Amino acid sequence: MVNRHTALKIRKVHRYLGLFLGIQFLFWTFSGLYFSWTDIDDIHGDQFKNLNYKPLSFSNLISPTQLDVEHGISSIEIRDINKTPYYWVNGSRLFNAVDGSEKEGISKEEALYIAKHRMKGNLEVASINQIDAAGKHHEYRGGLLPAYVISYANNENIKAYVSKADGRFQTVRHRSWRWFDFLWMTHTMDYEGRDNFNTTLLRVFSLLGLITVLSGFLLWYTSSLTVRKFWKRKNK
Repeated sequence: MVNRHTALKIRKVHRYLGLFLGIQFLFWTFSGLYFSWTDIDDIHGDQFKNLNYKPLSFSNLISPTQLDVEHGISSIEIRDINKTPYYWVNGSRLFNAVDGSEKEGISKEEALYIAKHRMKGNLEVASINQIDAAGKHHEYRGGLLPAYVISYANNENIKAYVSKADGRFQTVRHRSWRWFDFLWMTHTMDYEGRDNFNTTLLRVFSLLGLITVLSGFLLWYTSSLTVRKFWKRKNK
């Protein structure tokens, strides 16, 4: 059985660790509750997307071998841009799939056409702008740039992103997603890119959290009347 002085030290360590870690524990709890009570499909914005979208079918396309591509084709995708078929080749170049001409990015009107078919028809476009950069905390981080951001007149502050280079519909962002993103950041403690579970900060807080829990068990052991009575009987 530990003496009173040692027990007081354990109590003090437990108290200050709990105070220091308390805010982060609350973030972990709040974020965990939010994650468990939300539908991940809603967070992805499926309720705003046209989930019945089907790409147009095209015919009379030229063979990709006729395109002016040095060193051959390693990847190719087809795009519907304003009812015109395009090849997206090697992840870097856009070619008209009918005449083989190269296209240097899509226009705002073409981006609106793409978003119109991928988003629900009852959404009203408020504005469209081009972004050329997206920092580590931007909601479009990691997406292909430059891109068009289409904002909708809705209290959810919905934004759809279409990449300018290849005309691909990228993603949807809205208020609930932004709350999720913020809470995910506090949960992982990755304040740079959100998704790194191996940050030093997270490791330190995890270890301190374990120490706090163990010190709580030790505190119970040192202050329990039942334990004290047990040791008194044993030492008789």
